[in-house]
Amino acid sequence: MILQTLEQTIISRKTADPNSSWTAQLLENGPEKCAEKFGEEAIEAIIEAVKGDQKALTSEAADVVYHLMVMLASRDIPFTDVLAELAHRSRTSGLDEKAQR
Repeated sequence: MILQTLEQTIISRKTADPNSSWTAQLLENGPEKCAEKFGEEAIEAIIEAVKGDQKALTSEAADVVYHLMVMLASRDIPFTDVLAELAHRSRTSGLDEKAQR
């Protein structure tokens, strides 16, 4: 699965030379910078969604997923934890799940 491969690559960059890897640079700058970059990419995706440019939105969505995974890695949260949470939520309707929060 591509997300597993991406996660493994991101984790391996935690110990990489920041001069050799964008991911290593993000991680070296800490969780706050990773979160900031994720937010920037999310806004760019929103803009493309509003504009209706499917190709640009697809590209921005890929950036959002990547930066989400980097942000999670910066806090040592495995992506499988996110998938498990989604699996747990899939057993409940969205309206019921929101009411339980």
